[in-house]
Amino acid sequence: AALQGLLRNPLADPGLIGASQGAALGAAAVFYFGLLSFAGEMAPALAGLLGAGIALVLMLALAGSSRPSMVIMAGLAISTISGAALAMVLNFAPNPFAMQELVFWLLGSVSERGLDHLRILLPALLIGGVLILRQRPLLYGLSLGERTAQSLGLNVKRGSRLIVLGAAVLVGSAVAVAGAIGFVGLIVPHLVRPLVNHRPDRLLIPSMLAGASLVLCADLVVRLLPPGRELKLGVLTSLIGAPLFIWLVWRERQKWS
Repeated sequence: AALQGLLRNPLADPGLIGASQGAALGAAAVFYFGLLSFAGEMAPALAGLLGAGIALVLMLALAGSSRPSMVIMAGLAISTISGAALAMVLNFAPNPFAMQELVFWLLGSVSERGLDHLRILLPALLIGGVLILRQRPLLYGLSLGERTAQSLGLNVKRGSRLIVLGAAVLVGSAVAVAGAIGFVGLIVPHLVRPLVNHRPDRLLIPSMLAGASLVLCADLVVRLLPPGRELKLGVLTSLIGAPLFIWLVWRERQKWS
């Protein structure tokens, strides 16, 4: 929701800044190279946070400015590089167990995730949430145009970087614990936006609640399926999200016809 408001692009999603791919790559590197062995079971989550942080630093360094077009291009470049590296790690997985764990990070799941993981996730969630929520005036100002936001005395460059930083922290920490669960960040703001009169500053908290509710409902559906082959949570959200997104695009097209 924050990225869509910042970039004035309804197609913006967490994968756009490379944080989710960086987090997945960091977690996958644990299984391939045996990194952070001192952290035990928490090693993949910690490595995921580090991966997201590195991807963010590289993206900001490459973008060099807060202009939406530069952020999008830099994010796509880092996402592509991280995705290619992740595919290479998957290709050279040392054993079937490592392959299975890598697939978990690619498809996403909240199974076997408890309070220990929440202790790692919570500080990052609080930091990222505060960074973004404090920029609500900027998101509203940008909806009226960048020049208008500047005329209101808003620091567009600094605020834009704080929003990108907050989004990367939130996405990186979530992916570090639950893997890459697709379409949630893209679809939920579209569903909630009419309820807040299309105000980007009012969209943030409802999107938080709606996104959490969607993941929870999808997880319940996965757990209620007949026993047998496990359906990963990311697969189900993609199966739900893709048709829903097509419907949203069709509805917007009808409005302009």
